[in-house]
Amino acid sequence: MIGKLSGRIDYKSTDHVLIDVRGVGYIVYCSDRTLAALPPVGQACALFTDLVVREDLMQLFGFQTLVEKEWHRLLMSVQGVGAKAALAIQGTLGPDGVSRAIALGDWNAVKAAKGIGPKIAQRVVLDLKDKAPSVMAMGGTVAEATGDAPAEADVIEPMPVATPPSSAQADALSALGNLGYGPSDAAAAVAQAAGEDPQADTPALIRAALKLLAPKG
Repeated sequence: MIGKLSGRIDYKSTDHVLIDVRGVGYIVYCSDRTLAALPPVGQACALFTDLVVREDLMQLFGFQTLVEKEWHRLLMSVQGVGAKAALAIQGTLGPDGVSRAIALGDWNAVKAAKGIGPKIAQRVVLDLKDKAPSVMAMGGTVAEATGDAPAEADVIEPMPVATPPSSAQADALSALGNLGYGPSDAAAAVAQAAGEDPQADTPALIRAALKLLAPKG
């Protein structure tokens, strides 16, 4: 399994990039968002990758962060969502946008991705509402890949494992922090949500807290 590539960009296309790693060229498919963030041709870059193997082909998909890579895998676990559809969803929403859409059950946001119809969008938010918090909580525990990695660095790096939160509230706080909310605001929203529903699990706490934190009016 190829988990990461570090090398120099030989070529950029509309949906993929060719990375030279010690004389071997790897075609890596990326979202529009990732392609736009990559340095120009000829410069060094590093991408976390996911190798998708089928009967008739093998394709590498590239991501700037491990969180994006894990979202890609999770999205592909939904029936009807292939590798490129998962890439399109992240390219449209970004990892934080995917988190918010699933936490709030906002399938219309998912539907905005190219090639995603309403039925698939609804299935994404329904199937992943209980699985999403584990990926959302990863955001503060992993580092982003950057383009200044040495071109000679080879492939595979072990993936850090996120430490499971000690409680539903801690998990919800971590997820909200990774979405950019301040510690005090997040803590207050989670505390209020937990007070209103003491039996709420992590997904329910996140949804309730996001509604409390949403702009009023």
